[in-house]
Amino acid sequence: MADPLTDLDVNVDLAVQEILLAASQHDIPKLRRLIRSNDKDGNAANVKDPETGFSPLHAAIAACEPDETQTETNGVNGQTNSDSASTEQEHGQKSLVQSGAETVKFLLQEGAIWNDLDLNDETPGCIARRLGLTELYEMLVDAGVRAELLLNRLDGYEQLSDEEEDEETGQDEGTANEPATEEDQDQAPELVETTTTAASAAEASTGGPVPEVTSSRYLDSNLTFTNDRLLDQDQNGVMMAWETEIMSKSAKKLLPSPGLRVLNIGHGMGIVDSFIQEQSPAAHHIVEAHPAVVAEMKRKGWHEKPGVVIHEGRWQDILPALVVQGETFDAIYYDTFAESYADFREFFSEQVIGLLEQEGKWGFFNGMGADRQISYDVYQKVVEMDLFEAGFDVEWEEIKVPKLEGEWTGVRRPYWVVDNYRLPLCKFMD
Repeated sequence: MADPLTDLDVNVDLAVQEILLAASQHDIPKLRRLIRSNDKDGNAANVKDPETGFSPLHAAIAACEPDETQTETNGVNGQTNSDSASTEQEHGQKSLVQSGAETVKFLLQEGAIWNDLDLNDETPGCIARRLGLTELYEMLVDAGVRAELLLNRLDGYEQLSDEEEDEETGQDEGTANEPATEEDQDQAPELVETTTTAASAAEASTGGPVPEVTSSRYLDSNLTFTNDRLLDQDQNGVMMAWETEIMSKSAKKLLPSPGLRVLNIGHGMGIVDSFIQEQSPAAHHIVEAHPAVVAEMKRKGWHEKPGVVIHEGRWQDILPALVVQGETFDAIYYDTFAESYADFREFFSEQVIGLLEQEGKWGFFNGMGADRQISYDVYQKVVEMDLFEAGFDVEWEEIKVPKLEGEWTGVRRPYWVVDNYRLPLCKFMD
């Protein structure tokens, strides 16, 4: 007698393989039919191959890999045959990439996840980049930008909806204005990205669950200070010495001449503040939220350095008071830890506008999505759009990052894996 559960599993596996095969063959009519007939839970465009972890997006892109076998064969034949075959192969590759692009577009319209991971820890975009498929890679970057912008906007709508609900239910003003809970603060992606993949890898290596990186957990944690790194109690890298060149260039761009007024958000190891001091500012304000960092600053005599004013607390509490006091600055730098992109967007759209001189400049540590290249590219475009909306222009300078393999020993997760750092310099639009 047949086992109905076994038959069901076989049918499901066959359906998955059919969808993946149609995706790899770029057969959109068949793919449409299979997705619609199997989309009972709304997830047919994101089925996974159990052996590779490939989704239909992965399969469609991997199928566009250039065929090197024909090129090698051509080298054995005469020059004329080789040129003719090479031209034919080039046309064939262009046709293959075009059909792949159409399939990728269809899958994205059907709800395929742009940054889904296979068992090799690659997104579809990672595969496209590795294979040199620039057109497909850019399609996935644009899909990522649309998704992130939508998520960020929905987050804002959700907050507005919550406020309206509070008014309707008669919640008193004191309760409505209380700080968000830790759970609420962790809905948006972090400025320095903590991915599910990184957390899973860390969990596998330690044999236990990895505590989530949140602002409240960080501010309550014990810190470890060494010459080359600052770690929290979960061994997350808060700041590391390899960032030194980035901080040096940032300070020089923000403060091209002595006698300027500067505000730095987040002291950490004091790397950028040390370079700021070398530029001889007239006033040097530092906002630092972690009590252990503040204590270390005072131990090192930062409160006695020329022009330095230390503000102890979160920038969310400090900066509005500075605006009320009429404080303004020629330069502002932002480098916090375990804060979300929503926090960062609030910083430049609400606070910088009131604190920066009209001809002033500001920058930030650009670690958004730096755990993989496609995420880094996506967030560059996202932040450009949000800066434009807030009234800022941004210029980028690419800086080659040295190989960092040995830097992560004893650190729970690498927060930087891309080759080039994009240093931002922001100013008000003309």
